[in-house]
Amino acid sequence: MAMAAVARRLPFGLSRIVPASLLGFAVINGFTFAVDLALLTLMHGGLGWPLPVSITIGYVCAFGLSFVLNRAFNFRSHADVGPQVGRYVVVVAVNYLAWILGVGSGLAALGVDYHLARVLAGACEGVYMYCAMRWIVFREKSTVDTTRSDA
Repeated sequence: MAMAAVARRLPFGLSRIVPASLLGFAVINGFTFAVDLALLTLMHGGLGWPLPVSITIGYVCAFGLSFVLNRAFNFRSHADVGPQVGRYVVVVAVNYLAWILGVGSGLAALGVDYHLARVLAGACEGVYMYCAMRWIVFREKSTVDTTRSDA
């Protein structure tokens, strides 16, 4: 795994505290965020679509791509996809309402350029999404010893 090799070589003692999954998440979500911004720019800036519609379409496309890439390459999950998708939909809905529409549209309404507003909201959502994906969506089942004998 390339991210594990990179994580082991981080300077200043960071190799002890930065997990490889955080680096993988950063690479994957950096890419999907670029897809999100490109779609936003195309739809709102180029086609003149309303900002909330443009944000929503870019967001849905980017987060669908993020789920697939993170599941396969970063968290390498082999668990049933159905429950993961269910948890992901809830996590993404909360993220969308709080960070994307709340912070992103709120900042834009206050006069911040919509690109900058989206980047600032993206920083907040990055922290939230990594934590949610690691500990909620792609969590590993805890192993319980069911072979206990009371004999």
